[in-house]
Amino acid sequence: MSAGTGDDSNPGARAVDARELLRLVRADELDAAIEAGLARFVPCATLIASENAELAAARDRLVVAWAARERYHARAARLARRAAERKAARAAPPPPSPDASTAALPADGEQPTSPPALPAAAAAALARARARMAGKP
Repeated sequence: MSAGTGDDSNPGARAVDARELLRLVRADELDAAIEAGLARFVPCATLIASENAELAAARDRLVVAWAARERYHARAARLARRAAERKAARAAPPPPSPDASTAALPADGEQPTSPPALPAAAAAALARARARMAGKP
């Protein structure tokens, strides 16, 4: 239908379409009003000001609802993406530490011969603790 398209080539059809839109909105048949062109409605001279305002308000509510639905879907997609990123980060093995030497790693299928070296600060703390323990009876 041509209601609200701004096409003045057939004003009689626009008047009928605008009246039909108004009837559908007042009957709370919004799905039918949407199909009839409510989203494209522009005020026309065949309706009185209050009728034009009623249809424009219904159109504006529709546009606001569609925008809210779009924001909701975008938020849901964003949350799903973040959850997938967190899940992937938890499933991934931790990156190797920069202190680890690749030369100390065993070849495939072999068992390591000694535990990896402690960082210098941890080794010093362990040495102090052993010295204290050795001095106590």
